[in-house]
Amino acid sequence: MNFGARMLKTGIAVTLALYLTTLLNLTPPVIAAIAAIFAMQPTIYKSWTYFLDQLLTNTLGAVIAVTAGRLLSSEPIAVGLTCIVVIMICLKMKRADTIGLTLVTVISVMEASGDLGFALNRFLISVIGIFSAFFINVVVLPPKPREQFIGQIQSTFSQLSLLMRTAVSDEIKENVFRDEQKALEGSIQSLTEKYNLLEEDQHKRRRPSYTESRHLVVYKQMLHTLRKGTEVVEAVEEHYFPTARTLLLDKLFDDQLEYMIKYHEHVLLKFEGKLKPDDLPWQNLEEENERFSQAMKEYMQQQEGSTMRLSIVAAEIQAYGYQLERLNRLVEHYGDSKRNAPKPWTHWLNPKNWRNPKS
Repeated sequence: MNFGARMLKTGIAVTLALYLTTLLNLTPPVIAAIAAIFAMQPTIYKSWTYFLDQLLTNTLGAVIAVTAGRLLSSEPIAVGLTCIVVIMICLKMKRADTIGLTLVTVISVMEASGDLGFALNRFLISVIGIFSAFFINVVVLPPKPREQFIGQIQSTFSQLSLLMRTAVSDEIKENVFRDEQKALEGSIQSLTEKYNLLEEDQHKRRRPSYTESRHLVVYKQMLHTLRKGTEVVEAVEEHYFPTARTLLLDKLFDDQLEYMIKYHEHVLLKFEGKLKPDDLPWQNLEEENERFSQAMKEYMQQQEGSTMRLSIVAAEIQAYGYQLERLNRLVEHYGDSKRNAPKPWTHWLNPKNWRNPKS
């Protein structure tokens, strides 16, 4: 496990919550610390929505707890029934992620059998913990999920590149290959979780910008293309080596995988704006796939035994190529729309841009 910013910020938020409750003479401060732990979220937008949702459900939970405490006292069965009611209400309001902390408030309030002053004290402690987490998340190393996603796309691609370039040539040790393959699967899973966060944030916004929506489409295709590349490596591992092979066949597959991973790298660099606008001659992936398919047909026609497993590997390579082509089209469309977008007014503050209106 890597030490990340979220771990650090959680510790700082707990410390701040404990200091604030002590400064305001609110007890017990441990509830504020628990609230701060629950409220630390991976994005600023999610922190803000969680803060608002918790204010709503905690207020409702405190009111229900005060009422139940006065009517039913603080008997264990009464506390349990009240928790069930609060859970049902939170689910009905579609606030399932706030249930845990809301129940902490309910149980702590019912401890005093509905005393209003005691309930207010416990409610304020919970709010201080939630606010501490939100404040620290915004001020200390604020999360940048898009930049983190792109950075992880690059590192995951590097893992895929190593495996794909050595899958057929079998140049690295088997145990190293297995470890790298397992690490790649973990990276894909982590990327999927980060993409789900980005998608969730955008869907919760009332009016997401066109640029954000366009980014999300490209990010989704980037993730899907990496998954397809992983499936190619898995297909080679499972179906390619058990078949009878020749040096000519090894070279055919090795060259095709080398070409495609280079093409994948080119598309990612194009997205980051690091390449010249002119297309390189080797970029025509459709023609390269056709050449590979024709070579495979000729090879299979010459073989007497079953070539079913080779067909599976070839099909996975073709599917990967299709996703690469789609990613390339999306990146080109993204680049064209970015270049044609109107310049911000600050662009014209630079005297160098006055002479060339197209700059």
